[in-house]
Amino acid sequence: MPIWTAIILLGIIEGITEFLPVSSTGHLLIAQCWLPRQSDLFNIVIQCGAVLAVLPLFPERLHQFMFEWRKKPTQDYALKILLAFVLTCIGGFIIDKRGFKLPERLEPIALALLVGGIAFLVVERWLRGRTPGNDVTWTIAVAVGLGQLLAAAFPGTSRSGASIILCLILGLNRPAATEYSFLVGIPTMLAAGAWKILQAFRHPAPGGAHEDWGMVLLAFVVAAIISFIAVKWLLRYVQTHTFVAFGWYRIGLAALVALLIWQGYGKPEPAKPHAFAPPAAVQLASAPNQ
Repeated sequence: MPIWTAIILLGIIEGITEFLPVSSTGHLLIAQCWLPRQSDLFNIVIQCGAVLAVLPLFPERLHQFMFEWRKKPTQDYALKILLAFVLTCIGGFIIDKRGFKLPERLEPIALALLVGGIAFLVVERWLRGRTPGNDVTWTIAVAVGLGQLLAAAFPGTSRSGASIILCLILGLNRPAATEYSFLVGIPTMLAAGAWKILQAFRHPAPGGAHEDWGMVLLAFVVAAIISFIAVKWLLRYVQTHTFVAFGWYRIGLAALVALLIWQGYGKPEPAKPHAFAPPAAVQLASAPNQ
């Protein structure tokens, strides 16, 4: 497979799954069982593309933050976004300093997908007959911050999925829960991306080659376009639908991952020193370890 084809596929996967409550990290790790494994820097940059693309989809909120920031409701909403963001940053910084690395095996992904899918089904059943509100409380802000940390530690959980479930449990309706989850996720993911990119440039991997920034840019653009389309669709979908379909999707995907594990795909292919090295060079570099 030509490398540009694999890059486009990874960009599409990232764009679709970054904000949908199905776990972008889990999907990328699953995809990399077959596609060439890319560097962490590559994954971070295309993630930022997917995040930036959704900003135009919240014109009313952006207008409020830019031109109505003196109003009490605007300040209140912004502070609740800031609280969840700060909690996530503090927790993420502690996790990073402790040297935590995401597990790259498929077993925890399958478990997190299954648990999240069941949680959506249970919560949606519990919500029947209830009338949730549209006011984000301080309790919701704290819960979302903690939910994002949970997703950061367990691939397959889904940052948006964990945030939305907690919002629903605490009485927020689906459109408001989705919007708040996404708005908290934008600064969170951009800050995490900037931190990781800075680290990658300040402390490059020993012996690692430079990124092919042309391929990175291609994936960035693809992820941004697909993310815009996916989020625009989801914001309309939650106006009239529940998250039950996502619950069943996660359960089905967990079953598929379990099948992959059974067939011997328990761990994605390890990252090569240079994600875009030609096949011959990759084979030569890996020969001593075979």
